[in-house]
Amino acid sequence: MKPLYLSLLIFSCTSPDSPSSPEPSVAPATPVAYVDPTGRTIATRFPTPEGYVRTSFSEGSFPHFLRHQPLKPHGTKVHLFSGLEKSNQLAHAAVLDVDVENRDLQQCADAIMRLRAEYLYTIKQYDDIHFNFVSGFNAEYRRWRKGERIRVKGNKVSWVAGQSASTDYASFRKYLTMVFSYAGTASLAKELQPKSLALIEIGDVFIRGGFPGHAVIVVDKITNTVTGEVQVLLAQSYMPAQDIHVLSNPIHRGDNPWYSIQDMQEVVHTAEYTFQPDELKAFVK
Repeated sequence: MKPLYLSLLIFSCTSPDSPSSPEPSVAPATPVAYVDPTGRTIATRFPTPEGYVRTSFSEGSFPHFLRHQPLKPHGTKVHLFSGLEKSNQLAHAAVLDVDVENRDLQQCADAIMRLRAEYLYTIKQYDDIHFNFVSGFNAEYRRWRKGERIRVKGNKVSWVAGQSASTDYASFRKYLTMVFSYAGTASLAKELQPKSLALIEIGDVFIRGGFPGHAVIVVDKITNTVTGEVQVLLAQSYMPAQDIHVLSNPIHRGDNPWYSIQDMQEVVHTAEYTFQPDELKAFVK
């Protein structure tokens, strides 16, 4: 559990006529296939709709990392950290194959920090892994990696000497657990920079920092080759801590999870939360 004295601060993620002659018979339109059940990544589970293209990104980029996140089998339910099923099973189109652990920590902002940190860890950009606690303390992974540890006493946070350098993945995950315990939407929102909706990109975040607040991350993007219309896929965790999942779109019927930027000009309605367009932010490069 998050420490009691900070629990309120980082509680980050709180529904005629008839024709005179018979018309010629017309074959019904072929349904658009928005989901490929055999796909095991975001890019392969959600085929590019006709008339749209995906922008290419280099293999070492954050957008490429998110777009190719592995997914659990089609139809998988979202589970809470406790193993129980989430009560709302209509809000997701897919579940990322990312563990949650058995504690109520990896909520909305935490899931976004997890994805960002995992990406930087994968490309060995260790010095770029750092997140602020709600108190303002900068939790730098480079110091943790060298063996230092974070001590929290009341509202005072400091670095203390550790026993030895810790460079393996298990130690990295312990670092993230510490971050999740003391960071949240209130702190992450201050770290990110404002972003114009017109310039939305994979890796950008809709975030409302507060007590409570919420955050979702853009995990894919397509563009119409004729009209230039942009559509995106969004992903989230929520509270209690739960599987990270690609959101369904409440505006659409059926299995179309894409969110059109045209529908976000005044308000951004996601499957379980509503943002304002100016709440889009991005990680500082």
